[in-house]
Amino acid sequence: MSDPKLLAPVIQSVTDRAQTLYALPAVQAALADIKRDEKLTLSDQIAITEVEAPPFHEKNRGLNMMERFKALGLTEVSMDPEGNVIAVRRGAGDGPVLVLAAHQDTVFPAGTDVKVREENGVLHAPGISDDARGLAVILQVLRTLQEEKIQTVGDIYFVCTVGEEGNGDLRGSKYLFHKSGLPIDGFISIDGVDIHRVLSAATGSKRYRVHFDGPGGHSWKNFGTPSAIHAMGRAIAKISEVQPCGDPRTTFTCGTISGGTTVNSIAAHCEMELDMRSAGAAELDEIEAQILPLIEAACREENARWGAEGEAVVKLRLEPIGHRPGGQQADTTSVLQASRAAMAVLGIELKKYDVASTDHNIAINCGVPATTLGGGGAEGNNHNIQEWYDPTDGYLGPQLALMAALLLTGVQGVTEPVLEKRARGQA
Repeated sequence: MSDPKLLAPVIQSVTDRAQTLYALPAVQAALADIKRDEKLTLSDQIAITEVEAPPFHEKNRGLNMMERFKALGLTEVSMDPEGNVIAVRRGAGDGPVLVLAAHQDTVFPAGTDVKVREENGVLHAPGISDDARGLAVILQVLRTLQEEKIQTVGDIYFVCTVGEEGNGDLRGSKYLFHKSGLPIDGFISIDGVDIHRVLSAATGSKRYRVHFDGPGGHSWKNFGTPSAIHAMGRAIAKISEVQPCGDPRTTFTCGTISGGTTVNSIAAHCEMELDMRSAGAAELDEIEAQILPLIEAACREENARWGAEGEAVVKLRLEPIGHRPGGQQADTTSVLQASRAAMAVLGIELKKYDVASTDHNIAINCGVPATTLGGGGAEGNNHNIQEWYDPTDGYLGPQLALMAALLLTGVQGVTEPVLEKRARGQA
C-alpha cells in the first residue's frame, strides 16, 4: 500500500476536465438525482441480494440483472457463455470503451437464507454488501445517465461478472479479457464500500489442493504404517516457518484441512488447501518455488520414518485450483488519474491507495488500465451469514462511479475522454 500523501498531484489536464464536468448543469443534476434516489438504489440492492447467486450458480441473478438493464432502456443486453451479463450504452461514436463492473456471485451455498432484514436502519443478509451493493451502484449510474440524457463520447459496458469469489478464480473476468473479444480500453469494478480507497495494483495468488494418500489401517494392528495426516502435519509445520518477502508484500496460509475416518484409524487420505499471494509477480513465483518442495520433502520424511516402500507409502498429489495473476501499473494510468480527480471534485479524501485481489486483476495483468472503487456506505462481517450494510451517505459511491466514468469516456461537446483507445488485440 502506498501513502496517498506521497503521490504526485493529478495531472492538470485531468483535473481541468473534472472541474469542467462538475460545473456542467447536466452533471450537477445527475449528482442530485443520485442523492435523491438513495432509497431506490437501496431497494435494488435488497432485491438483488434476495436472488441467490451461490458459487458457480449465478444464472438466476444474471437473468434478473438483464431484465433490470432492459427496463432502464438498454437494448444490447446479453449473457456470455461464462455467465457474465453485458449491457452496452453506446457513446457518440469512435470513443474508448469503459467497463463498469460488479460481481454477481456470493460465497454462500445454495439454500442459504438471503432474506434481508432491517434493524435500526442497518440491513442484514448474506451478500447484502458483497457485491449486491456494487450491482445496485452500476444500475444507479445507468439510471442517472438515462434520466439526464448525458451523451458520452465513449461506450460504457455495464458488466456483471461471475466467479469473482473464492474458487471461482475470476473466471468471468478471465473470459471477458481472454475470450470475449470485446474491445475494452479501461475497467472499473465496484466492490467493497470504502469510497476513500483506490486500488492501484493487483495482488496475485496461486492456490493448490494438496492431497496425501496412503494405505491407512488400524491404529493398533497396523501401527508403523505411514499416515496421510502425519505427512500433512509435517508439511504444515515446514510451511509455517517460511519467511516471505516483505516488499512487495507476500503471504501464505493453509486455509482448510480435512481427512481421516475415525480416531483409531491411520489416515488413508487427507487434503488441505494452500493459498499463496503477492503484490509482485516474480515474488509469487518465488514463494511457490519455496513452498512446494517443502510439501514434497514432508511426504518423503513420513515414509522414511516408517521405512515404507512400494504400495505402502503415502503419495502426494498437488492439484492447482486457482491462479489469479497480479500486476502493477503507473500512478499516471488514466483510470487511476480519473478516479482521483473524481474524488477531488466530490470532496472525497483519498485515504487508501492500495493493492488487492478482485476482478481488476485480469485487466491489469493484460495491460488494461483498471481499478476498484467502493460503493458507498459501511459494511461488516463480509463472507459471513451475519453480513450487514449501513447505507449512511451511500449515495457518494454511485456519485464517484459516475464522475470517474464520465471523465474516462468524455461528454459529447464538453470534454474529451481521459481514457485512451488501445490497439485492438493487445489484451
